[in-house]
Amino acid sequence: DGKLVPWGDAKIHVLTHSFHYGVAAFEGIRSYKTEDGRSAIFRLGEHVERLFDSSKIVTLDLPYSIEEVSKACKEVLIDNGLQEGYLRPVSYIGEGVMGVHPGNNPIQLMIAAWKWGAYLGEDALSKGIRAKVSSYNRYHPNSMMTRAKLTGNYIGSVLAKKEAIDLGYDEGILLDVDGYVAEGSGENIFLISKGKIKTTPLTSILPGIT
Repeated sequence: DGKLVPWGDAKIHVLTHSFHYGVAAFEGIRSYKTEDGRSAIFRLGEHVERLFDSSKIVTLDLPYSIEEVSKACKEVLIDNGLQEGYLRPVSYIGEGVMGVHPGNNPIQLMIAAWKWGAYLGEDALSKGIRAKVSSYNRYHPNSMMTRAKLTGNYIGSVLAKKEAIDLGYDEGILLDVDGYVAEGSGENIFLISKGKIKTTPLTSILPGIT
């Protein structure tokens, strides 16, 4: 909410509305060290724009501009001393009234940064991974706001990932409600056929950036 807060002091109240009802939008943004020694945030503008789009879909009216949030992401990365790092901005409904209607509870924003290596581990990049089709399906577009990157949407992903790991795999692949391949628990899936990239239609998945 506009201030740099020490890691250990960055806390929310237990009655924070989004903690109970899952209505929060977020992004995962990576920064890389370039060959000239400088740091580069990958597609910062697109990520922050998607954060605002996701927030708008669930009527979270952020009290900041895209430019302000982009600048804050850079400041958090620098303040944490990270040349390479992961940024996690989250917009959420703060403490106030309880019940599914949030009333006039404040719309808040936090941005955290930490060191995070390859998402599925370094071995995944060199050796590949073992994946299984999950028992859990990707949500139907009419049941959840599937075009938004929301915390509540990731319950299915958490369950799919736990199932895969418990059964000795590295990742779960979720199908859509019609039985077609949708996505992994935490990433898009695409294939290359005859020189062309093919993805799942955007009716079933989040529009990918990274």
